[in-house]
Amino acid sequence: MNQAHYHMLINHFPIIGLFFGIAILGYGMFKKNALLINIAYVIFIFCMIMGKISMMTGDKAEHFVEEMPGFSHDLIHEHEEAAEGFMKLMYVVGLTSILGLFVNYKKHKKALLMSFLVFTVVVVALILSGPVGTSGGEIRHSEIRETPAVTTDPAK
Repeated sequence: MNQAHYHMLINHFPIIGLFFGIAILGYGMFKKNALLINIAYVIFIFCMIMGKISMMTGDKAEHFVEEMPGFSHDLIHEHEEAAEGFMKLMYVVGLTSILGLFVNYKKHKKALLMSFLVFTVVVVALILSGPVGTSGGEIRHSEIRETPAVTTDPAK
């Protein structure tokens, strides 16, 4: 396996995990079930960690594929920029989830308020995950691009 392969294996966890986590968090909040809310927080922390690993493998994958024919440096750069913005928000998701776990552990009276805060941050992260996932897919899947990419391959 090469670095691009590692990136493709890892990069789905942060986005898909957010969907599972928000469903569990929403249901836990509805049922006022601290265990479900804590499970969602752990999922969000895992998503943050996997997002960081995805960024690290993405940097290495970029260097691996940028010299290959058929890859557009502009598309890779667009994806990288979107991922960097998304990752900043993922740090907020992870940190608020850690705080949420602590608040739940202490059985603080603001625990429900904290879960609403985490829920809101995750909704924003989900919205920002769209451009990251789409721009990543467009690097290799020309069929999903709105406009054809200009490649760096001089033979084309």
